[in-house]
Amino acid sequence: MPARTGQEYITGLKERPREVWIDGERVKDVTTHPALSNGVKSVAALYDMQHDPELREEMTYASPTTGQPVGLSFLVPEKIEDLERRRNMMARWAWASCGMMGRSPDFLNVIFTAWAGASEYFAQDRPEFKKNVTDYYEYIRENDLTLTHALLNLQRRRASASIDTLSDDVALTTVKETDAGVIVHGSRLLATLGPISDELAIYHAGNHRVDADGKRQSFCFSIPCDTPGLKFLCRESFDQGRSHFNHPLGSRFEEMDATIFFDNVLVPWERVFLLGSVELCNNIGSGTQSAAHSGHQVLTRCLVKAEFILGLADLIVETLGSGSNPHVQEHVAELITSRDMLNACLRASEADAAPNQYGVMSPAIAPLQAGRTLFGRSVYPRMVEIIQLLGTSSLMALPTEADFDTPVAADLDHYLATDTTGARDRAKLFHLAWDVSCSSFSGRQVLYERMFGGNPVRNAMTLFNNYDKEPFRQHVHEFLESDDEE
Repeated sequence: MPARTGQEYITGLKERPREVWIDGERVKDVTTHPALSNGVKSVAALYDMQHDPELREEMTYASPTTGQPVGLSFLVPEKIEDLERRRNMMARWAWASCGMMGRSPDFLNVIFTAWAGASEYFAQDRPEFKKNVTDYYEYIRENDLTLTHALLNLQRRRASASIDTLSDDVALTTVKETDAGVIVHGSRLLATLGPISDELAIYHAGNHRVDADGKRQSFCFSIPCDTPGLKFLCRESFDQGRSHFNHPLGSRFEEMDATIFFDNVLVPWERVFLLGSVELCNNIGSGTQSAAHSGHQVLTRCLVKAEFILGLADLIVETLGSGSNPHVQEHVAELITSRDMLNACLRASEADAAPNQYGVMSPAIAPLQAGRTLFGRSVYPRMVEIIQLLGTSSLMALPTEADFDTPVAADLDHYLATDTTGARDRAKLFHLAWDVSCSSFSGRQVLYERMFGGNPVRNAMTLFNNYDKEPFRQHVHEFLESDDEE
């Protein structure tokens, strides 16, 4: 089966209903439920891009198995040009959502691609796990499936250390092994895109490590989202049923986050990639360098998002005629600097890419980590603040689309027009600015970017403890000792 269409994605969701709960209601069909259907349409549009005659070559490559076109995010990079080619494809998908959909299918695709390229890593646990991971990679590549993941265990108490405090009655735990597979029970979060994905991947987050006693919570596997015993509990939807004019982002790009409950779920053996090995599970991101490949996808999306915010800011300035104000120029210049910094980190990761121990060309992770950390902790929250500062009262004096079809429309056209823009276009632009900077959708975006890479304090601890600072220390020592030589 070649790269699939949007309709094939939607049909797949319909044919395999899963147990999804939202606002006290069990969802009958995720493709038509008002809280989820627009997100489904946005994912479907990504798949349709693969069949656009002008984009097909940029979005796909020939399957090494069938020769038919498959998604380019499944390409195992052999040279730097492969990383650049894949990045261009990922940027295309990111622009389709203005960088607002963090869990587009390419995110998990590049992770499983890295795992397949490093399949020997999984053989260290059990020899058959090597075949399991390569077979599964080929399965999702040839069927062009949409995956989500859930990396975190719920905890009764959070410890200050970098090791999670897990309890068997809450954390996702191995119950027993059978001839058919492994039985697991418990909970996981946070499955972004979960209710509208085909498959769910479970593995360890790199900054949420399990201690030596956590063998029963150590595994890596993937199962269909309609697996019996699997339940998705959604948060409140940010798609408020408004028009694209009034709520341009939330009405399109609700990718939904869900907590997952596992009620004695059977994971077939062929879907198990690691089991019981704490060390291998804890180090899967670094050991396979999948963390570098996923970071490459993430920073590509972050760069697109930064460019989108920069373009929005420039249109706001043009519409209000505020470009001669020094503080406005300073704000936009800050956005430009942030955009260029992210681009530099992304390109540095490619320029310094090298084959890993398994022969897969892998981007340098240090600049990716730097860009991701800065984007989440300071750059994106500041970008949202700048949109608020540039928009000021125009973010509040905001007529809806319906107001332009009433007797007050003449007043709107007269009073809200600017020297460069009519009233309706001004309102449309500032509804977008509101959805970027003030709405519930925008609040979730800021939280998502802050926490996407994990707890920032834990990340800082990991960086402090693992970063090789010795070369820089040595330079300081050499300088201090130079006084003794004079």
